[in-house]
Amino acid sequence: MKLHSTILGEGKPFLILHGFLGMSDNWKTLGKQFAKDGFQVHLIDQRNHGKSPHSDDFSYALMAKDLKEYCDEKGLDNIILMGHSMGGKTAMQAACENENLVEKLLVVDIAPRYYAPHHQQILDGLTALDEAKLTSRGDAEDFLSEYIPETGVRLFLLKNLYWKTKEQLALKLNLEALKNNINNIGEALLPGMTYTGPTLFIKGANSDYITSQDKNLIKEHFPVATIETVKDAGHWVHAENMEAFYQVVSRFV
Repeated sequence: MKLHSTILGEGKPFLILHGFLGMSDNWKTLGKQFAKDGFQVHLIDQRNHGKSPHSDDFSYALMAKDLKEYCDEKGLDNIILMGHSMGGKTAMQAACENENLVEKLLVVDIAPRYYAPHHQQILDGLTALDEAKLTSRGDAEDFLSEYIPETGVRLFLLKNLYWKTKEQLALKLNLEALKNNINNIGEALLPGMTYTGPTLFIKGANSDYITSQDKNLIKEHFPVATIETVKDAGHWVHAENMEAFYQVVSRFV
C-alpha cells in the first residue's frame, strides 16, 4: 500500500506515526521543529487514516509492512522511528521485524501489552456524524458534543472532516473498516518479538496507558529501553505538553 506522507526538511530520516483516528497533520508543528533541527521528517498517514488508501484489512502486521514498503520506495535506511498510541504499536512491530532499518525507536504512551477496546463512544459519535451529512463545521462540533464532552478530543476528531462536495462534509478515515477491526487495535506485540536498538518509551504523567506493571514486559521486547515521563500531560502527550515532550525527544535523538 502506498502511504501518503508530508516530508519536511533534510537530513537523517525521522518517521512519525499518528495514533488511532488521527493523521499526519496532528504532528505538523513538532515536525517543523524537528526539521529545523536537521532531520528529514516524514509525517505518515497510516492505512485507513488521513489521505492514505482505504482497505478492509487492518492489523499491525499489515501496517508494519506498509511502513517497510514506504521506506523501500523512498530509499530510507537507518531511520529514527516514533509512533504515538496505535502508531507506537506499529512502530514496535516494524522495529522488531526490521531491526537493521531502525536506528532508534520512540514509543509514545503505549505498551506492548493487550488493551481492551475502549473507543466505542467515539466511534458511535463519528458514525452518527457521518450519517448526519452535515454542511458546516460548527454544526458538526455541536453534533459531536452530544457524544464527546471533552473539547480537545472533539477538535482532534473533527480534523478528519473534509468537503466531499461543495455542500457536504465527510470523514477522511475509513470508519467502517476501523469499526470492523476494532479488536485488532489493542493487540499485544507477539511473544518473542524483540528490538535491541536504542529505545525510548515516553509516558504522560496523567495517563494510565503505561503502568509500573508494564516495565518488565517492555524490557522483554526492548532490552535497552528507557522510560521517561512528561509531566502535566495525559495520553496526547505531544499536544498537552509540547515543549516538555520536544525536549525529551530531542535529547534522545
